[in-house]
Amino acid sequence: MNTDQAIISGIIKGDERILKVFYRDHIRYIQGYILRNDGTMQDVEDIFQDALVVLYQKLKSGTLEIRVPVKTYFYGICKNTWRTRLRNRHKIVMDETNLMDKEEVYSVINDIENQDREHLYRKHFQKLSSDNKNLMLLYFQGKSVKEISQMTGYSEGYARKKKFDVKKQLLTMIEKDPLYSELRITA
Repeated sequence: MNTDQAIISGIIKGDERILKVFYRDHIRYIQGYILRNDGTMQDVEDIFQDALVVLYQKLKSGTLEIRVPVKTYFYGICKNTWRTRLRNRHKIVMDETNLMDKEEVYSVINDIENQDREHLYRKHFQKLSSDNKNLMLLYFQGKSVKEISQMTGYSEGYARKKKFDVKKQLLTMIEKDPLYSELRITA
């Protein structure tokens, strides 16, 4: 039952047992995310149900090709649904001319998107080899090429090229992540 195929099949069939387990296994993550980002428990329940309906419809259509674990795809739906709801609140607040609320909503939306971008970067940064991570950390610390070459034993030219190659590798991994596409749409 833990396999993605069993979960997908259970969602499509409306298998109550699988749906209950899916809810139990994933509600806490969604709850944490929404409550940290200006939501209520009612918002958590609403978003979870809305996202489950979206997932069901996409799976039922047979056109969905999931290249990540189902839970990752589901979390993405939840996050996008929550962002949309926050944007809608922002539009409502603008109509009420309450400047403080508008700024707060804007701030929350920006915080969520920044957290997601940072999470995406960190996730793929951790996948780099330890040598590549160390090289990038030295650059992030503001070390000069000369200092880095002395610390790593690389020539200055190789250190420069290696940094370029590692940045390119990291960018490629990030661009292949489904969350990257979602974040580009909201930016």
